[in-house]
Amino acid sequence: SVLEARTIEQSKLYVKTTQAKRNGAGRTLALPGTLQGYVQSPISARASGYLKHWTKDIGAKVAKGELLAEIETPEIDQQLSQAMAARDQAASNLVLAKSTAERWENLRKKDVVSQQDLDERRSAVAQSQANVAAAEANVQRLRQLEDFRHVVAPFAGVITRRNVDVGDLIDSSRLLFMLSQTDPLRVYVSVPQAYAQLVKAGQEVVVTQAELSGQRFVGQVARTSASIDAVTRTMQVEVALPNGDGRLLPGSYVQVALPLQESQS
Repeated sequence: SVLEARTIEQSKLYVKTTQAKRNGAGRTLALPGTLQGYVQSPISARASGYLKHWTKDIGAKVAKGELLAEIETPEIDQQLSQAMAARDQAASNLVLAKSTAERWENLRKKDVVSQQDLDERRSAVAQSQANVAAAEANVQRLRQLEDFRHVVAPFAGVITRRNVDVGDLIDSSRLLFMLSQTDPLRVYVSVPQAYAQLVKAGQEVVVTQAELSGQRFVGQVARTSASIDAVTRTMQVEVALPNGDGRLLPGSYVQVALPLQESQS
């Protein structure tokens, strides 16, 4: 009996068990990225002429609507003068046509002229009114075009490029400035297909730059392409990154740490 009891006792195996728990921190995927201005716009002139002067150089911070450069537009000025003279001439013809039509109205009442002649005078008045309207529209068009001699900033940002100087011939195809909005910045990263399902809009990410050792910048996943590129087998992700102090420069190479949400299955 003793031998049997000892044999049974020694045949038992004792193990320690624990309950598995999910790591709340999840995994982090580090990917390279390049900083870009949230909005980057080439600034060109709508009016043609010669650059009179410029007011902002590279690195200058500008507000929306602030003057960047002024262009001399002698051709547009001459066209505007001619258009105003043509409008005045059309207005004079309209006055003459109205007075003539009034006289023919009185003559028609006395049956001195035919109805057809009176209709022709009325038609001349309508035509003169149309000529005045067309001339006025042309004057307004040239005035608006003349306003384009003042090149202004379409939004607040930083001038990153200036391609003209005083006296340069300016046309609509020439790039004058490059304006970049640096707060916030955009970062585009390509997430491999294996992790694409784990990246969601609204997730916080950490951006670091080698030249700024020890500094961490917190951004947020703004949107994803929601599709896999058939060539690279990656999904494009856009990160919005605040840059109120201007420490981060557009075009810089950075590392983006994406927290990956663990699958619940």
